Amino acid sequence: MTTNLDARNLSLEDVHHFLRYEEYSNGAITSLLSLEPVTELEQQELSRIRTLFRSYYASRKISEGQVKFLLLAPLMWLTGFYQTNIKITLEENIADISIEDEDTIIKGRMDILAVNRTEAKSTTTPFWILVIESKNSSVEALEGLPQLLTYAYKSLENQELVWGLTTNGVRYQFVYLQQGNPPTYQILPEVNLLDSERSIQLLQILKAICKFNPR
Repeated sequence: MTTNLDARNLSLEDVHHFLRYEEYSNGAITSLLSLEPVTELEQQELSRIRTLFRSYYASRKISEGQVKFLLLAPLMWLTGFYQTNIKITLEENIADISIEDEDTIIKGRMDILAVNRTEAKSTTTPFWILVIESKNSSVEALEGLPQLLTYAYKSLENQELVWGLTTNGVRYQFVYLQQGNPPTYQILPEVNLLDSERSIQLLQILKAICKFNPR
């Protein structure tokens, strides 16, 4: 009898067991991406996003939906994701992951996915730029890691790497996933919206990922 599992209920230990992921320690973002300076206008917009976050957070926890709408949406706009050659989808079902030797199928639904629309025209397997898992502000950002790894798993059948992000609105944890046997992932140093220097790095990383294409 086949067992159906929801990705939302998987622990990191489950993900390692079923999908054979291995963590790879490096942690140097500059070895993976070329970070450009942030303009004064971008810093001003970032300050507005930070002020908005503080106003909501001061009254109550920020829900997962608010994290996506009030924080991720403007950050993605500011860093170049809203353009004609990039397609953004919300609440997209993943392709079922069949674990044959376990007689198990894993299902799930991604929060946000950005794919290269230009690549999609030339291949049946569009290039995934960034997959995002969001949590409410009272949950640790890394709690979204098992879901993120699961959602990105199938993409690694068709491309060498994919970038992931799990966030609770305050903390932003980028993950670099690579194709292989077994597939590997690196957890990059955390960046934080409320810290001035690390929030600038948040913008730099998002901008670099938006432009990143290894093909």
